[in-house]
Amino acid sequence: MSEPGGRPPYQYPQWQPPAPPKKLSSAATVLVAGSVVVVIVMVLAFLAWGYPGFLREPDGRAAVAPGSWTGGPPTLVTPTTAVPSTPVSVPGGRVPLPTRTKPLANPVTCAFTPDAVTPAPKKATLPPDGPAPSSGTAGVRLTTTAGDIGLTLDRALAPCTVVSFLSLVRQGFYDGTSCHRLSVTPGLQMLQCGDPAGDGTGGPGYTIRDEVFPGLTYGRGILAMAKTAEPDTGGSQFFLVYGDTTIPPEYTVFGSIDDQGLAVLDRVARGGVDQSRPGPGDGSGPPKIRVTLTHVTT
Repeated sequence: MSEPGGRPPYQYPQWQPPAPPKKLSSAATVLVAGSVVVVIVMVLAFLAWGYPGFLREPDGRAAVAPGSWTGGPPTLVTPTTAVPSTPVSVPGGRVPLPTRTKPLANPVTCAFTPDAVTPAPKKATLPPDGPAPSSGTAGVRLTTTAGDIGLTLDRALAPCTVVSFLSLVRQGFYDGTSCHRLSVTPGLQMLQCGDPAGDGTGGPGYTIRDEVFPGLTYGRGILAMAKTAEPDTGGSQFFLVYGDTTIPPEYTVFGSIDDQGLAVLDRVARGGVDQSRPGPGDGSGPPKIRVTLTHVTT
């Protein structure tokens, strides 16, 4: 039978038994065996020294027996996610104290409100309500473990806050308390102090009304009161501004810091924030150079 197109049918070749292989000569046998040994040695050498991770430390160091290194300490190449710390930029000079465009009445009437919400681990006696002068200044010295900080309180800015601060100083309220919060971030460069709890939650057991006014600004050398997000919640906590601080005019300014005190704050700021201790989570936190108010006097 023919394939289509008239071609004869395809004939498969008949099966033939395979011919036996020819025997190798003795010289050929030796040559083949030697070649196999060379190939094996090359493969092992490649695996030992050329293949990443094989017989090597995970960080890329060659495996070296302890004490056998004679060429000096090896360079360690290890991955890291740490970001180099940026030196704190501390401005020089100081900003002038803000002034009220319209002076306060003299005297003013102060009133202080007991606070049943904020913890008061070191409760103080409330200052007396009543008239207070709105002119003149008063000096206060913070003796601290980091150095002395001199303050000048200004009654024309915040007479009732000055009354409260002086009352707490004379009661010894601040003695032994720590400055719990340092911020080195541009826009908020300050050291916060005055909390008897030491963590930003404590107060004296009463609150002070805000004494703010339009156009109030902050900057190097300013002394101001801390408070919660709610108005009229100041107590014993205050902050010392050593650098750039751009915040809303919601915090009572009641004085200034002397040059010696600014030098102390600069050194504390350059020491940085202690990230190993709890903080509020905004990059600020306890200073590495710890600042404890050992004695505060007028």
